Amino acid sequence: MTLHLPRSKPRPDAVDLNDYARRILNAKVYDVAIQTPLDPLPALSQRLGVRALLKREDLQPVFSFKIRGAYNKMAGLPREALERGVICASAGNHAQGVAFAAQKLGVAATIVMPRTTPGIKVAGVRARGGDAVIAGDNFDEAYRHAQALCAERGLTFVHPYDDPDVIAGQGTVGMEILQQHPGPIAAIFVPVGGGGLAAGVAAFVKFLRPDVKVIGVEPDDAASMKAALAADERVVLNRVGLFADGVAVRQAGAETFRICRSCLDEVVTVTTDEICAAVKDIFDETRATSEPAGAVSLAGLKRYAADHGLEDCTLVAINSGANLNFDRLRHIAERAEIGERREALVAVTIPEEAGSYRRFMQVLGPRSITEFNYRQTGPGIPAHIFVGVELRNGEAEKRDVLATLAAAGYPVEDLSDNEIAKTHVRYMVGGRVAGLEHEAVLRFQFPEYPGALLNFLNSLGQFWNITLFHYRNHGADYGRVLAGFEVPPGDRERFAAAVEALGYPYWDESDNPAFRLFLDGGAAA
Repeated sequence: MTLHLPRSKPRPDAVDLNDYARRILNAKVYDVAIQTPLDPLPALSQRLGVRALLKREDLQPVFSFKIRGAYNKMAGLPREALERGVICASAGNHAQGVAFAAQKLGVAATIVMPRTTPGIKVAGVRARGGDAVIAGDNFDEAYRHAQALCAERGLTFVHPYDDPDVIAGQGTVGMEILQQHPGPIAAIFVPVGGGGLAAGVAAFVKFLRPDVKVIGVEPDDAASMKAALAADERVVLNRVGLFADGVAVRQAGAETFRICRSCLDEVVTVTTDEICAAVKDIFDETRATSEPAGAVSLAGLKRYAADHGLEDCTLVAINSGANLNFDRLRHIAERAEIGERREALVAVTIPEEAGSYRRFMQVLGPRSITEFNYRQTGPGIPAHIFVGVELRNGEAEKRDVLATLAAAGYPVEDLSDNEIAKTHVRYMVGGRVAGLEHEAVLRFQFPEYPGALLNFLNSLGQFWNITLFHYRNHGADYGRVLAGFEVPPGDRERFAAAVEALGYPYWDESDNPAFRLFLDGGAAA
C-alpha cells in the first residue's frame, strides 16, 4: 500500500511530525525485521463487545519489536563508526536486537548486562555473536559501565529508546498497523517503558490519522511516563516493580517524553494480575506465550474498554515481545484467574468450635472453593481462614460473596488485590509465633545473583533479629521476599535508614491485614 503524506501544520510544542513521518517511512528495518500480522482476537472481542486486534511483534526474529529501532540506528551509522564497534546496556530485548543487527552488518557488538540478567538472555546475546559483559547489580549500574567502556574504547552507543533513529525504527509498527487496517480504529494501545515504541507509533499515527487515539499503557508500579505527563516534566520514580521487566523504567527518555507529551492521548495503568490475565488471553487466542511487558497493552485495552463502556469499535494492542523464561509461567498462571476476576481471595474469621466449618460452608452455598487454608492459633482464639472462591460473574459475584458472609455475621476481608496475600501468605497460613511485640514486616524484591542474600543479611540480619522470612522466585531476574525483624521503637529510625541504604525495592507491610490475620505473632499472643 502506498501512503501519501498530507501537509501538517506546525505544532506549538515543536515536535516536527513531518520529519518523524519521513524518518519512519524511510526506516531501514526490513533487512532484518518482518511485517508482523495484525491478528483478530475473536473470543476476547465477543467478551468485550469490541473488535480487538493484536499486532504480533512477538514473531520478530528476536521475538520483540526492538530489532526495528536497533537496526535502523545502526544501519544509518557511518561505516567508520560501525567498524569501531557498537555498545549498549540492556538486560533484555534491546540487547538481543543490537546483537542481531551487529551480526547482520558484520560489526562487533558489546552488550553490558547486569548480574541480574537471566542466563537465557545472556545466552541469546552470545548466540548472536555479541560480547556479553556482565557488570553491575541493576540496569543503571550496567548503563554507567557501558558509558565508561564507550568512552574508553571509542565505541558507538546505541540507546534503547531515547534516539530519533531508534524511535523512527519503532514507529514502523504504527505504519504497518495503518496499512493493515485502513478502516476506522478507535484506539491503539502501546506499552510504555522508556517510550521509544510509544513515541514512534504516536508520531506516525497522529501525523496520518489524528482521529485515532494512541494510548500508552504502563504497569501501575512502573508508571514513569504517566508521572511525567502529570508533572509536565520528566520525573525519576523512587522504585519500580519488576514483574513486567521490559517496561520497568524509572525515568522516561527526554526525546520520547517530548513526543509523547504532544502525541499520546493518555496513559492508563494496569496491575500485575491484569497483565497475567492478558498473557492468558493471548495464549488462549493465538497459542503464543507473551512476556509480561508484551501483554501490557492488551491489559490496557481491556481496562480501557471496560472503564469507558466501549462497544462496536476497533481497538488494537501491540504484543511487544515474547522473551519469557519458562519458570515464570507458574506465577502468571497463578495470578491470571484473579486478574480476570475469576477468583476471589478472602480472609474470614469464624468461631474456634465444633461445627464452625460446616456452618461457614452452608452460608457460602454451592460455590466452588479453589483454596482453603487454616491452622489453629490457640485455645479460645477465633479462627482465621484463607479462602479462594471461584467466580463466574466477576466483580458482581465477589461483592455478593462478601455481602453474604458479612450478613451472616462473619468478619471478612477482601484480599484479592493484596500483594502479600497472593504472593506469600497463602503459602504460610498458620506460621505464627506468639509474643513478638516489636516486629516490622517488609516486602522486598531481591535481585537474583550470587551474594544478594548475603548482602541483605550483612546489611540487616546482623543488627536486627529476623523473625520471618519467605522467599519466592518465578524464573525472573528477581525474587520476592517477605521478611520480619524485631525492631524496638527506639531503633526504628536506624532500621529505616539501613533498609533504604540496601537499595532493594521494598514496601512496609506491618499493617497489612493479611499479615495481621495470619502471621502476626503479637496479635496471636
